[in-house]
Amino acid sequence: RKCYLRENVVFSDLERSVCRMVNRQVATIAWFEADSICGSHSIAIPLVLVLPYLCRFFQCIRQYKDTKEKSCLLNALKYSTAVPVIFLSALKYHVFPDQWVSFYRPLWLISGVINSLYSFYWDIKRDWDLSILTRIFMFKSPSTWTSLLYGRNWVYYWVLGSNLVLRCTWTYKLSAHLRHNYLTVFAITALEMLRRFQWVFFRVENEWNKMTAKQNFEMSSDMPSESDRLLESSSHTV
Repeated sequence: RKCYLRENVVFSDLERSVCRMVNRQVATIAWFEADSICGSHSIAIPLVLVLPYLCRFFQCIRQYKDTKEKSCLLNALKYSTAVPVIFLSALKYHVFPDQWVSFYRPLWLISGVINSLYSFYWDIKRDWDLSILTRIFMFKSPSTWTSLLYGRNWVYYWVLGSNLVLRCTWTYKLSAHLRHNYLTVFAITALEMLRRFQWVFFRVENEWNKMTAKQNFEMSSDMPSESDRLLESSSHTV
């Protein structure tokens, strides 16, 4: 399901690449001009960027209709917070400069902060489980999986701090009016790949812990209790 979001960068960059090839702007100065036909002024850029988020939004709504789990609605809300970031950024080239500076840019900044913090919260609370914070400050009985993969407190400090910072920098990639600096876009994309790479390990750890806890619960429920054993022993002695 999340493959749509991983491909939103590919979709947006592919749109620009195809546009430049069709309009013969490859390896020309127009590549760096925001007001060129394939630059940040293009309305196709925000439309392509928002498409994966809308797909995931409606997937979450459909999942809620099937399961009635409120977490699906909260997940849909997370994806919806990216929509204002994308379209408010695109408005820079379609409104007067005074309007952008005094009204739309503050809205874009606020929406970017909301999207970054909500996504960070979702990573920690839902994808990794909030107990990861407990392991930082009370690293007394880590799971076997944690000991094998990490075994150091600083790993959790690093992943929390870097994930927060990189969630904020991803706003740059969602904002069409900032995408004219291609070296910066490349750097942000590479950092996002790093964030998602390390995200996978802690996501796997969370699922491993859930599976282990479920297996332990099933094993404990299958074992007879002390009272049952006493009743069985008394029935044999009668």
